[in-house]
Amino acid sequence: MEQVIISTSKTDNGFSASCELIPGWIVAYTGRFSDFVKYVRESIDFYVDCAKADHEAYPVVFDSDYDLLFRMDIQSLLYCYDKILTRAALSRMTGINQRQLGHYICGRSKPRKPQSDRIVNALHDLGKELQAITT
Repeated sequence: MEQVIISTSKTDNGFSASCELIPGWIVAYTGRFSDFVKYVRESIDFYVDCAKADHEAYPVVFDSDYDLLFRMDIQSLLYCYDKILTRAALSRMTGINQRQLGHYICGRSKPRKPQSDRIVNALHDLGKELQAITT
Protein backbone atom coordinates (compact mmCIF):
# COMPACT_ATOMS: atom_id res chain seq x y z
CA MET A 1 0.00 0.00 0.00
CA GLU A 2 1.44 3.33 -1.02
CA GLN A 3 1.59 6.36 1.23
CA VAL A 4 0.43 9.79 0.13
CA ILE A 5 2.08 12.59 2.06
CA ILE A 6 -0.23 15.37 3.15
CA SER A 7 1.54 18.54 4.33
CA THR A 8 -0.48 19.83 7.25
CA SER A 9 -0.47 23.20 9.00
CA LYS A 10 -2.48 24.81 11.74
CA THR A 11 -4.86 27.61 10.82
CA ASP A 12 -6.60 30.03 13.20
CA ASN A 13 -9.50 27.60 13.69
CA GLY A 14 -8.31 24.24 12.41
CA PHE A 15 -5.98 22.79 9.82
CA SER A 16 -5.00 23.13 6.17
CA ALA A 17 -3.48 20.57 3.83
CA SER A 18 -1.69 20.33 0.52
CA CYS A 19 -0.22 17.44 -1.44
CA GLU A 20 2.65 17.58 -3.94
CA LEU A 21 0.94 14.92 -6.05
CA ILE A 22 -2.00 17.25 -6.68
CA PRO A 23 -0.69 20.66 -7.80
CA GLY A 24 -2.89 23.52 -6.63
CA TRP A 25 -4.94 21.33 -4.27
CA ILE A 26 -5.37 22.95 -0.88
CA VAL A 27 -7.92 22.05 1.78
CA ALA A 28 -8.81 23.99 4.92
CA TYR A 29 -10.99 22.66 7.69
CA THR A 30 -12.32 24.15 10.91
CA GLY A 31 -12.59 21.61 13.68
CA ARG A 32 -10.96 18.54 15.15
CA PHE A 33 -8.09 16.72 13.50
CA SER A 34 -10.01 13.42 13.26
CA ASP A 35 -12.72 15.18 11.24
CA PHE A 36 -10.05 16.93 9.16
CA VAL A 37 -8.59 13.53 8.17
CA LYS A 38 -12.00 12.40 6.88
CA TYR A 39 -12.46 15.70 5.04
CA VAL A 40 -9.08 15.36 3.32
CA ARG A 41 -9.94 11.84 2.17
CA GLU A 42 -13.32 13.03 0.84
CA SER A 43 -11.68 15.94 -0.97
CA ILE A 44 -9.16 13.64 -2.66
CA ASP A 45 -11.94 11.26 -3.67
CA PHE A 46 -13.89 14.19 -5.12
CA TYR A 47 -10.80 15.40 -7.02
CA VAL A 48 -10.28 11.93 -8.52
CA ASP A 49 -13.97 11.55 -9.44
CA CYS A 50 -13.92 14.93 -11.21
CA ALA A 51 -10.69 14.11 -13.04
CA LYS A 52 -12.18 10.81 -14.23
CA ALA A 53 -15.42 12.47 -15.34
CA ASP A 54 -13.48 15.13 -17.25
CA HIS A 55 -11.04 12.57 -18.69
CA GLU A 56 -8.12 14.40 -17.10
CA ALA A 57 -4.91 12.86 -15.82
CA TYR A 58 -4.47 12.32 -12.09
CA PRO A 59 -1.87 10.45 -10.02
CA VAL A 60 -2.31 6.67 -10.45
CA VAL A 61 -1.67 6.09 -6.74
CA PHE A 62 -5.32 7.06 -6.22
CA ASP A 63 -6.50 4.08 -8.29
CA SER A 64 -5.56 1.58 -5.57
CA ASP A 65 -5.48 1.45 -1.79
CA TYR A 66 -3.32 4.15 -0.24
CA ASP A 67 -2.63 5.54 3.18
CA LEU A 68 -2.56 9.21 4.01
CA LEU A 69 0.55 10.25 5.92
CA PHE A 70 0.05 13.63 7.57
CA ARG A 71 3.31 15.55 7.86
CA MET A 72 2.90 18.27 10.49
CA ASP A 73 5.06 21.03 11.79
CA ILE A 74 5.49 21.15 15.58
CA GLN A 75 2.86 23.87 16.06
CA SER A 76 0.25 21.77 14.27
CA LEU A 77 1.22 18.64 16.17
CA LEU A 78 1.02 20.34 19.57
CA TYR A 79 -2.23 22.10 18.66
CA CYS A 80 -3.73 18.77 17.60
CA TYR A 81 -3.01 17.17 20.97
CA ASP A 82 -3.47 20.24 23.17
CA LYS A 83 -6.96 19.15 24.27
CA ILE A 84 -5.87 15.53 24.73
CA LEU A 85 -2.60 15.85 26.63
CA THR A 86 -2.25 18.51 29.29
CA ARG A 87 0.70 20.83 28.95
CA ALA A 88 1.88 19.61 32.35
CA ALA A 89 1.96 16.02 31.07
CA LEU A 90 3.69 17.05 27.86
CA SER A 91 6.18 19.05 29.89
CA ARG A 92 6.99 16.00 32.01
CA MET A 93 7.34 13.87 28.90
CA THR A 94 9.61 16.29 27.02
CA GLY A 95 11.40 18.24 29.72
CA ILE A 96 10.24 21.48 28.08
CA ASN A 97 8.40 23.87 30.41
CA GLN A 98 4.68 24.45 29.98
CA ARG A 99 5.00 28.12 29.16
CA GLN A 100 7.41 27.41 26.30
CA LEU A 101 5.10 24.67 24.98
CA GLY A 102 2.29 27.25 25.03
CA HIS A 103 4.42 29.61 22.93
CA TYR A 104 4.98 26.82 20.40
CA ILE A 105 1.26 25.99 20.25
CA CYS A 106 0.22 29.62 19.75
CA GLY A 107 2.92 30.24 17.18
CA ARG A 108 4.70 32.92 19.20
CA SER A 109 7.94 31.00 18.77
CA LYS A 110 9.21 27.98 16.91
CA PRO A 111 11.25 25.27 18.59
CA ARG A 112 14.80 24.64 17.52
CA LYS A 113 15.57 21.20 16.08
CA PRO A 114 16.58 19.61 19.42
CA GLN A 115 13.30 20.72 21.05
CA SER A 116 11.29 19.52 18.05
CA ASP A 117 13.02 16.16 18.25
CA ARG A 118 12.31 15.92 21.99
CA ILE A 119 8.61 16.54 21.40
CA VAL A 120 8.30 14.06 18.54
CA ASN A 121 10.35 11.40 20.34
CA ALA A 122 8.27 11.79 23.52
CA LEU A 123 5.04 11.27 21.55
CA HIS A 124 6.53 8.27 19.73
CA ASP A 125 7.62 6.79 23.06
CA LEU A 126 4.11 7.28 24.42
CA GLY A 127 2.69 5.53 21.36
CA LYS A 128 5.07 2.59 21.81
CA GLU A 129 4.13 2.30 25.48
CA LEU A 130 0.43 2.31 24.62
CA GLN A 131 0.90 -0.33 21.91
CA ALA A 132 2.68 -2.61 24.40
CA ILE A 133 -0.36 -2.69 26.71
CA THR A 134 -2.57 -5.74 26.51
CA THR A 135 -5.76 -6.49 28.38
